[in-house]
Amino acid sequence: MGTLDNLLLFLHSWLRWIILILLAVGIFNSLAKMQQPLSSVAKKMNLWLMIAAHITLLIGIYQYFFGPKGFVFFRTMGAATVMKDPALRFWAVEHITGMIIAIVLITLTKGVAKKDIAPSKKNKKLLLFYILALIIILASIPWPGRFGDVPLFRGV
Repeated sequence: MGTLDNLLLFLHSWLRWIILILLAVGIFNSLAKMQQPLSSVAKKMNLWLMIAAHITLLIGIYQYFFGPKGFVFFRTMGAATVMKDPALRFWAVEHITGMIIAIVLITLTKGVAKKDIAPSKKNKKLLLFYILALIIILASIPWPGRFGDVPLFRGV
């Protein structure tokens, strides 16, 4: 892998931690302030969550099509082989699909945050989308030991 690929993989890996932290903060805020309107800080955190998620998605799409894992498995081995092997299927299908779904949910939170609805209804919707996104992301992360030697923190 080249220097650019290593840098993108490093950023992609570290941005997931920012996303997980911002999701946890969003969940906490929605629970703790269920009856209160969103504060300007909560709105900014929501925006930063969406920005981090979209940057991570763009990096991930580049890695998927031009990196050593992902679409290259379909090109070199064929769909039947990829779908039969859990590790290949994870990198070629499950990881990207799960993350796209989670990022769609995160993007929807931005629209919910802007809506003029009762604070409790808004916070319940945000909470639902945050929790669903978190569950999908946790299921789609290549945790160490799951499919080879994937570190928790790249570059450390």
